[in-house]
Amino acid sequence: MKTSAKVAMKSRRGHEGWRGARRWLLQKRTTLNWCKMKLTIFCLFAALTAGAQSTAEHLPTTDAEKIADALRAAPKFITDGATIVDHPASKGDEWRVLRKGSNEWTCLPGPPPGSKLDDPGCFDKVFFQFVKDVLAGRPQHVDRLGVAYMYTGHTVPGATGEPFRVGPHIMVVSPHPDELEGFTHGGWNGTYVIHLPGADQPGQWFLVIPIHQGDKQ
Repeated sequence: MKTSAKVAMKSRRGHEGWRGARRWLLQKRTTLNWCKMKLTIFCLFAALTAGAQSTAEHLPTTDAEKIADALRAAPKFITDGATIVDHPASKGDEWRVLRKGSNEWTCLPGPPPGSKLDDPGCFDKVFFQFVKDVLAGRPQHVDRLGVAYMYTGHTVPGATGEPFRVGPHIMVVSPHPDELEGFTHGGWNGTYVIHLPGADQPGQWFLVIPIHQGDKQ
């Protein structure tokens, strides 16, 4: 009888020990799962933070960054031999050459004057002279069609007044700007006309031809 009682007691102790071990394992697993969940939340937060930081544009500041930025604005067969210059520090100042080129194209890093957005561009001889004249407040003398590229796009006011991102596009300046009067002024509506920062004068209009869709209105 005593032997049976001892066996039963040992059995209960073994069962209680097993249940205790099971509870300990469950607690350990819960703790581990909680740690994993916290780690996952932390990693997700870090990723979201990094995404938010990358969404905020890093504007080029060093000469090397400005050169790399300007090279994004047009096809490689143009940028390879293009001269790269920086915008004047103030109206009327010189355009600082960052890299001398071998063709008639000139590329500019972003942001352009009057903007805080990274919108680099590449311009042929005619279009670049047009840009320089307008920004310096001089009369424009466009004697033939001029062409420019902005492969990274450009931000303009949208139909609702909110910023609208025009996708990659080609721009054309004409010696006969009156011929552009029939085009829309809305960048969200296909091909349109726009002007450089300053007064909206018909003589300063140029044509923008999107080649890839940007934002949707």
